[in-house]
Amino acid sequence: MTDNIGMTAQKLYLEDLSEGLVYESAEARLEPAQIQAFAREFDPQPFHLDDVAARDTLFGGLAASGWHTAAVTMRLLVQSLPLAGGIIGAGGDIAWPRPTRPGDILRVTSTILTVERSRSKPGRGIVTVQSETRNQHGDVCQRLIARLVVFARTHEADVAKGGQSLSETDKKAR
Repeated sequence: MTDNIGMTAQKLYLEDLSEGLVYESAEARLEPAQIQAFAREFDPQPFHLDDVAARDTLFGGLAASGWHTAAVTMRLLVQSLPLAGGIIGAGGDIAWPRPTRPGDILRVTSTILTVERSRSKPGRGIVTVQSETRNQHGDVCQRLIARLVVFARTHEADVAKGGQSLSETDKKAR
């Protein structure tokens, strides 16, 4: 994958997010060798591995694994939606309406759908984000609706004062 991605220094907290905000990623290009390498390791099916064999499948040619598209999307999300504490998934739905092809240049547009502060843990909340991964033609290759755990600024202050981190809180819940 070749790209022109730069890390964003500013971290986003729960208080920074509101319904309707849109975040755009940089671009990432998928090369045939990358598609095949990912498939060899994680999704070894003919339509991901062999261009000739792929012609006789539903895809009609080499196509990236949906999980490869998801992995590229995740990289772009980490860099375009810099949530304090990282992107921590709490469920969601994913669909691949069209295959990602060799040479496709992917870009992710993420829209904040909902922001809900936790009543029981006010130092964090759940944010629902819709992320569409499009190719260079504007075609949607992946649609992801994800519920994410997002920390409030107060959480950072609490941890700095000796409060509990997410992992410490979760250990006590087990």
